[in-house]
Amino acid sequence: MNSPARLPSTYTHTAIALHWLIAFALVGTFGLGLYMHELPLSPQKLKLYSWHKWAGVTIFLFVILRLVWRLGHRPPALPVLMPAWQRLAAEATHVLLYVLMFAVPLSGWLMSSAKGFQTVWFGVLPLPDLLSKDTELGDLLQQVHMILNFSMAGLVLAHLGAALKHHVLDRDDILSRMLPFLGKPGTGASK
Repeated sequence: MNSPARLPSTYTHTAIALHWLIAFALVGTFGLGLYMHELPLSPQKLKLYSWHKWAGVTIFLFVILRLVWRLGHRPPALPVLMPAWQRLAAEATHVLLYVLMFAVPLSGWLMSSAKGFQTVWFGVLPLPDLLSKDTELGDLLQQVHMILNFSMAGLVLAHLGAALKHHVLDRDDILSRMLPFLGKPGTGASK
């Protein structure tokens, strides 16, 4: 009789690398989006928009890779003593983050298509327009893109706050599973 598979105690190195790569890319792309939005129309603004779109497509591809990796590599179990509502909140936050990591770049791609600006990844690979040019729809999709971005920013802050709360107040291993060099709080040693 086979025993049930045991869950790992930390994330794999690949999962950790993808997590932090995507996290820093999201923060940078979000910051760039805020900065460039208010700039007057100029060649510099158009260049920044291109960089923003390149980053969005790249993040989208990394998220697909991360999701494929996660399907084949189960994440560590949550602490046994974690209350049920916190488990539910953690699972819901992760699902919503994945949904938004797909929806945000997709909404940007749709918006660019509707506004008549084709996305050309790194200035080399033209991506097909997903919609015909439609200024009204483009403006609506711009609002959707903005709302999705700010929703994701709020979830990222909640995710970060929860990780810090677990590390500082609960003194469990939630944060050290994604930052193994921290070690479990209170042990004085790294893993």
